[in-house]
Amino acid sequence: MTFIEKRAPALFLCILLVACQTPAERTLQALDLHEITVQQLQSAMTAGEVSAEDVALHYIQRIERLNPQLKAVLEINPDALDIARAMDAERAAGRVRSALHGVPVLLKDNIDTADRMYTTAGSLALLDAPVPAKDAFLVQRLRDAGAVILGKTNMSEWANFRSTTASSGWSARGGQTRNPYVFERTPCGSSSGSAVAVAANLAMLAIGTETDGSILCPASHNSIVGLKPTLGMISRAGIIPIAHSQDTAGPMTRTVTDAALLMNVLVAADPEDEITTNMRTRTPLDYTRYLIPDGLRGKRIGVMGQDFSRHPELNALMDAQLEVLRQAGAELISVGIRTRNSFGSAETQVLLYEFKNDINNYLYGRGGALQSLEDLIRFNEESAATEMADFGQELFLQAQEKGGLGDTEYLTALGMSKALSQTNLNNALRELDLHALMAPTNSVGWLVDPAGDKTDGYISNASLAAVSGFPSITVPAGYIDDFPIGITFIGGEFSEPTLFTLAYSFEQLTQARRAPPANF
Repeated sequence: MTFIEKRAPALFLCILLVACQTPAERTLQALDLHEITVQQLQSAMTAGEVSAEDVALHYIQRIERLNPQLKAVLEINPDALDIARAMDAERAAGRVRSALHGVPVLLKDNIDTADRMYTTAGSLALLDAPVPAKDAFLVQRLRDAGAVILGKTNMSEWANFRSTTASSGWSARGGQTRNPYVFERTPCGSSSGSAVAVAANLAMLAIGTETDGSILCPASHNSIVGLKPTLGMISRAGIIPIAHSQDTAGPMTRTVTDAALLMNVLVAADPEDEITTNMRTRTPLDYTRYLIPDGLRGKRIGVMGQDFSRHPELNALMDAQLEVLRQAGAELISVGIRTRNSFGSAETQVLLYEFKNDINNYLYGRGGALQSLEDLIRFNEESAATEMADFGQELFLQAQEKGGLGDTEYLTALGMSKALSQTNLNNALRELDLHALMAPTNSVGWLVDPAGDKTDGYISNASLAAVSGFPSITVPAGYIDDFPIGITFIGGEFSEPTLFTLAYSFEQLTQARRAPPANF
């Protein structure tokens, strides 16, 4: 029995018939909810044309219809409609909390919620773990803003940090997430469910997390906007970790404007996450102020072109986008910059050390039978038929062999990876007086293979920003054989205002995003 059948069986039967549509449902169709923006929805709710409850129910129905194919959503919040009704009551009483009041938001399954949903990182291991004692800080921020927490999204299990050969977008709990544009090709990971859900209009907004590429890659592969903010702008508290020196949450949306509205809510100082202390001394920003249609004019942008020139179709698509930038008044400067090849080995060591430390701390704080990485390894071995049918847990085993964060190997690797990535970026930006760097976010994704990702020849440009802790944003740029391609703008630390300006201007000029085909 489905969620809607449990909640309202008569309504569930009625909505299958066009004749039974309510005025609100007809209004939603007229508004083209499948690609609606936050501002458009707020206007409709302010005018009394539609309610938050109507909108939440619409998305629940769409999830129930399409998710069996896409496997993007793990569960619907059983309290979603109650939350939506409460927001409607507040609006009727004259209280609107923020631009997100009554707006549904999906959360990646590694983000704690102290409610009737699970938080498992896609693994069966945490299904019996205690409910988190409290919401993740960012979830509380969303609730305070009046957002409707709609559900949890599928993800690459343990954020793609269990096996060296895992299939991106697969979890034991949710199965294989599918790309709605080219079904047989990867949705990328690990925030695959969040990206697919937004792309396929299962929700308007979603939150993803990134350690290295896990927001940018699935966002670009699914023709949406994804922002990986500067490390420390969004609290990490209440997020199942990989590595504290790179982990961050970020918005995944269909438009740059919606990403800015989400950032307005997510960015705040959290007393329980010391890295956010910098936000206490910074004036809160309204990121929508930086959405300037003519924002590319006069900007100096460094083009990281050393990779895409090897792919003729990608090269042609990028040449067209570079011409858009030039015509908009941007000055383009070719930049040769060392990317992950220069620090990849050091980064791997950092992630292994930090994962063992951070996941042990998280599990101990969560409580329950599984208290350590060693316990997770044992669970996977005992549950091999469901957890390890196609690939193993090599990264878990490698991490378990590491020592503490005082080890010389860890400290050396951390210093090297941060120094190389930050120096590469800062030198390029300063020496050439650049506002940002840009590159294709991705090439065409690989075929889904249960035995693991086959990424030979694949291009990704997420690592430089990820390891440095600096911000990056991907925006839809076009398609190759119907597969989405994005471009990434990368900036210096806390340069989100500039990145929003560039991304918004590019988006308005190109209007490259299109919804996936109805039949996937």
